[in-house]
Formats: sequence, structure tokens, C-alpha cells
Amino acid sequence: MNRTELVAALSERAGTTKSEADAVLSALGDVLIDSVKKGEKVQVPGLLTVERVDRAARTGRNPATGETLDIPAGYGVKATAGSKLKKAVK
Repeated sequence: MNRTELVAALSERAGTTKSEADAVLSALGDVLIDSVKKGEKVQVPGLLTVERVDRAARTGRNPATGETLDIPAGYGVKATAGSKLKKAVK
């Protein structure tokens, strides 16, 4: 499902216009990004949990040359499926 299809499905289920559904989807994305950027965990009970995780500094290897290189510490994003989503997939 792409964004257009998602917006159409949301507007149909919520009984709103596609532009309103698109605005809500954009706002959700903005809130998610801002919260994760601050290091806050975002939970939609039963569906999804998104959080920022720390990545330690490590040594990597260039696969083409075999040269070792230092990879600095940083952050990643972890998304975990909630119980309702897991149950729906079974």
C-alpha cells in the first residue's frame, strides 16, 4: 500500500475527506519524527512502538578493499510491532 492508497483508506474509514486524512497522516509523521529525535519512545498501544536506540562505536571493514575503518557512535531507530498487529499476521 502506498501513501495515496493509505490516505484513501483512512478517509473512507474515518468518514473524512482525503485532504483531511492526508493532513493527519503528515502530522502523525511529524510528531513521530520530532519525538524520536528527542529520544522519546512513541507507543500506539497494540500496534506499534518506535524508539531511538544508541549505537556504539565499532570497527568495520570495507568489503571491496578489506581495509578496516572506525565507525563512530550514533543513533538508530527501532520499530516494534504491537500485540494486535502480531496477532493479525498469524
